[in-house]
Amino acid sequence: MIAGLVLAAGSAERFGAPKQLAELDGRPLLEHSLGAMAAAGLDRLVVVLGAWAEEVLERVDLHGAEPVVCARWAEGQSASLASGLAHLEGQEPEAVVVALGDQPRLSTAAVARILDACAGAVAARATYGGEPGHPVAMAASLLPDLRDVTGDVGARALLRRAGVLEVACDDLGGGADVDTPAQLARMGEGGSR
Repeated sequence: MIAGLVLAAGSAERFGAPKQLAELDGRPLLEHSLGAMAAAGLDRLVVVLGAWAEEVLERVDLHGAEPVVCARWAEGQSASLASGLAHLEGQEPEAVVVALGDQPRLSTAAVARILDACAGAVAARATYGGEPGHPVAMAASLLPDLRDVTGDVGARALLRRAGVLEVACDDLGGGADVDTPAQLARMGEGGSR
């Protein structure tokens, strides 16, 4: 079983409003990432919500994703990751691929490329312009250690120690995430950031 997690629990302080609901191409921002992950043929898809969870559940098409509300969302990305992994406990996924809810140009092809790379590694992550990004796929052997990560950097230090395989995905687009309304506006104009 291959599972997907979309992390979308943050309060979007830099954005100044619930960015999960901000419109891009006529749809809420979060729908874009969820759509790409759903089209990747994963066996299960989970979206981790926190701030604005009620509003998101009312207004966003989850594309079949199972919603999980992370009560500790204010602790950062690691708490969201741990919450999503806890939801999968007992399911024994072979691998989990993680994407961000504010990465609207994420491509299904990038998800597939990262999962293929992870088949021969403990973990694989997309890079864009040489910079690490998402999606990130992690083999089952790494998942128990992920439940102990802390802070807002998610699993970055653990992935470095485990020897994450970096996979260029520049040709697939989708590396930029949205932190400000100006970035969203540029994306809507066809820019990448």
